Amino acid sequence: MDCMETTGGWIKHGEPVLGGPATGTCFDVFALAEDSATRLYFSWRDKKSLAVVTGSDGIHWSQPRIILEPRMETGWEDNLNRNAVVRRQDGYHMWYCGQARGFTRIGYATSPDGYAWKRCCDQPVMVPEFPWEGRSVMCPHVNWDQEEQQFKMWYSAGETYEPDAIGYATSPDGIHWQKSLVNPIFTPDPAHGWEQHKVTACQVIKRQNEYVMFYIGFEDTHTARIGIARSPDGITRWERHPDNPIISPTPGGWDSDACYKPFAVWNDREQKWYLWYNGRSGRPEYVGLATHSGFDLGFR
Repeated sequence: MDCMETTGGWIKHGEPVLGGPATGTCFDVFALAEDSATRLYFSWRDKKSLAVVTGSDGIHWSQPRIILEPRMETGWEDNLNRNAVVRRQDGYHMWYCGQARGFTRIGYATSPDGYAWKRCCDQPVMVPEFPWEGRSVMCPHVNWDQEEQQFKMWYSAGETYEPDAIGYATSPDGIHWQKSLVNPIFTPDPAHGWEQHKVTACQVIKRQNEYVMFYIGFEDTHTARIGIARSPDGITRWERHPDNPIISPTPGGWDSDACYKPFAVWNDREQKWYLWYNGRSGRPEYVGLATHSGFDLGFR
């Protein structure tokens, strides 16, 4: 199917902002605003590790710094990727994916500064348990709810190559998780061809009286675009954005085959959204940027 490159007021930066011959494949970013700079945590495919870069304009970044490496001896962390970070007064908390033997599981680590990390234990804190979860739970996005005193996780599950749908879980300590009884909470909509195959790898932002989700929609296994939805509770009654998909492949561009894994941050000083995403043309995969002026995302 054909889709416009961007809709809903989003504008692509043009060229990739991370990845290339100097670093190899960088993908699945998680951005964290820190004073005047932004930390961009990402998966470093060539190193099978998690890494971080810093920058002040969303485009230019420092040299990558590895923050967590594989551990073959645990049997589930041969390859690390797809992390999420929460900063609280007690430090930094990170959930990440460990892949081995065709399975993906979610682990947990903590850090005093967001750079030096210590795993909480040798075992994952979340594993596939239910039929819809298949062989893999992955792509965690975690928020800390101060009022409810619990972590809230939105995660993807299903196939290992690309998961199939999105679930939800809560935890008081980041280690012991209670999965929602209504999982999966977000599934492909066959009425929309661009996401008819899978919906995965979401970011969820609580703002005002709603939860906004940025997510990947797959037309087929290899063709992906980015959409937005919203919900009053982050679990039920999801409403897709009327302009979905908001970001699609650019014909002949570096992201001509797929646009994956969005992560959006509101820049209050510039009154602009910054959204980083993976793009692919053939095998090479990079991180790109799209922006949106104004806080209102255009739900009607």
